[in-house]
Amino acid sequence: MRTLWNKYRYLIFRRTTQIGLLFLYFGANMWGWEILMGNLSSSLLFGMIPLSDPYAALQMLAAGALLATDIIVGALIITVFYLVIGGRAFCSWVCPVNLVTDAAALLRRKIGVDEFAKRQPASRNMRYWVLGLSLIISFLMGITAFEFISPISILHRGIIFGFGFGWAAVLIIFLFDLLVLKNGWCGHICPLGGFYSLVGKFSLIRVKHTQENCTECMKCKVVCPEGQVLYMIGKESIPVLSGECTNCARCIEVCDDDALGFSIRELVKNKKVGD
Repeated sequence: MRTLWNKYRYLIFRRTTQIGLLFLYFGANMWGWEILMGNLSSSLLFGMIPLSDPYAALQMLAAGALLATDIIVGALIITVFYLVIGGRAFCSWVCPVNLVTDAAALLRRKIGVDEFAKRQPASRNMRYWVLGLSLIISFLMGITAFEFISPISILHRGIIFGFGFGWAAVLIIFLFDLLVLKNGWCGHICPLGGFYSLVGKFSLIRVKHTQENCTECMKCKVVCPEGQVLYMIGKESIPVLSGECTNCARCIEVCDDDALGFSIRELVKNKKVGD
């Protein structure tokens, strides 16, 4: 029998991380704390370690900006970090918009929206097109295109400095995910998620499926925001290698069969017996 803690431990860790980071940013602005200063695009940890969003840095380069050394170092630190733990871990463990989209997904399941909503023919590759387009616009207009309109930045600034019209962006994303397209913003449109999907292709920490334990209840696919990455469920014992996995661990928590868990990616592919 799985305990309540086992069913929600990663969710608790994720929410603690997301809210804790927002609190540290808020504390820096409100009380002058020097633990984590700045924003999700550019931060300073303990007053001396630069942290920079590598996607924002790419937009700056495309716009023709000359990057300062601390931005380059900060972008490299963040890139290496997500190369290890999983690129889209940012989406589920750090990004404040995840709080909104997860709430929409939960409500969507509770009221059975999928049962009456018309399925939308949307491709998840759309986010990569938006990613490329944002870099092209940055180059042509000399601005960081996505940062200028990013709901992530709007929500983050709103929480730290006060919302104003920021609530409108939050409400639009919530209603879009709830009523129009399942996992619409994060899974189909957000270019930052697309960028970290590319980084995540090479990450070491993976969700591993053990087919022998699986009873094919499919609870994992119900809660997974990127259900297509779990194509191996009930079929074969392999890790989730897709960069689109967010490493949110909800599939691990809802699995009563202990068929899913975190593992370190095998750097050398072992040959199957008999090959």
